[in-house]
Order: sequence, then structure tokens, then C-alpha cells
Amino acid sequence: MSAVVEAHGLVVRYSGATALDGVDLTVGEHELVALIGANGAGKTTLVRALSGLVRPAAGRVVVHGRLAQVPEGREVFAGLSVDDNLRLGGWRNGRAGRATGPVYELMPELTAVRHRAAGTLSGGQQQMVAIGRALMARPDVLVVDELSLGLAPKVVDVLVGHLRRLHEDRGLAMLLIEQNARLALGLCHRGYVLEAGRVALHGDAGRLAHDPRVTAAYLGGHVTTEEPR
Repeated sequence: MSAVVEAHGLVVRYSGATALDGVDLTVGEHELVALIGANGAGKTTLVRALSGLVRPAAGRVVVHGRLAQVPEGREVFAGLSVDDNLRLGGWRNGRAGRATGPVYELMPELTAVRHRAAGTLSGGQQQMVAIGRALMARPDVLVVDELSLGLAPKVVDVLVGHLRRLHEDRGLAMLLIEQNARLALGLCHRGYVLEAGRVALHGDAGRLAHDPRVTAAYLGGHVTTEEPR
């Protein structure tokens, strides 16, 4: 399987403090990959490095094709309509005039509110706008940062359904960054557990979901790379 995203020996420092310490990560073509970890583990820093928003102190990032990000907290343009938010997502590489129809086909819940200001929508609707805005760039890999943040479980289930359909219908590769390990590992093929800026565990998502060390991480404990007795 060809990789669409590769991180090799990635080191990121802020004012002398090491946020990422030798991280290796890959996302294969058409693959769903989870990145889980507690607050402060380095997940957002890794996203910023993959997106080119921070410069690594060491290591390298290689992206084969186009990467689009759904940012933590959604970051919609509150005063603009849903339609205008989506069209801004197509601005990259001169795609501002691209039709928004495919986004509404994927997420029909947005059709009735397409002319409303995005800031007046519910959190779940805003997350759909953020996903749709990223899709307007026609990415080869979608990076979704904290899909479930601040949303009710039923709303998250709807969003996961849209991502699953997106993958099944279009084969789009995704990197899902989540504190909710159950959600992320239930959706994805492979997973990485980030602990204090390092990859503590990685492998098949199903196996990680049943690993007691991941259960510890999900409950807010410390992940150790030692084998359980």
C-alpha cells in the first residue's frame, strides 16, 4: 500500500521544550488511521507539523498529494453563509468556483441551512461545514482533529456515519486525531497512541482497542510500552 502521508523521526520543540520526540507515522492510500492520546500528548502539534504550520527541529514530513484539515474547534467563518464557507475551502489552487453539490449529497442536513450564517448553526452542523469545507479542496488525505469535541454522542454517531460513507464511496484516506479511543479505533484500520510526544503503541486498530494499555489511556492513565503480565 502506497503512503499518502509519512512522518519520519519528527521532532518539534517550543522554546526549548520538546513537544514531539522522534515520531514515525504513516497513512496509506485509502486507509483510515487513528491517532489517540491524552491532552498534552502532542496530537495537535503533530497535526500542525503534517499540515506545514510548524517547522520540525528534526525529521521530515512527506505528503503525496493534497492534504486538507478539519481543525480542532471547527473554526468556521461565523459571519459567512454555509455556502460561502464551503466555497472558501475550494479556494486552494484556484478552486473557489467549484460546485458544492457533492458536499450536500454527502451531508444533506446542511441543505436546509446553506444560506444561514455558519455561526448560527449547532455544533454538529458546524462540524459538518468544517468537513465539507475541507472536502472542497478534493484532498487525497483528510486530517480530522477532534471530531467529537464538545458534541453529544448522537451527533458524533451521525458524523462518524458521514466519514464512513465518504471512505466507502470515495476511498479517501483519513487521519483521525481523537481523545475518544473507542470512537477512533472503532472507525479506523490502524492506530497510534501518542504519549508525551512519543509513539507508545501502534498497530491494528482492533487489537489496540482490546489492549489493556489503551484502556488505561482512554481512562486517563499512563501508557507504558512494557508488555502486560
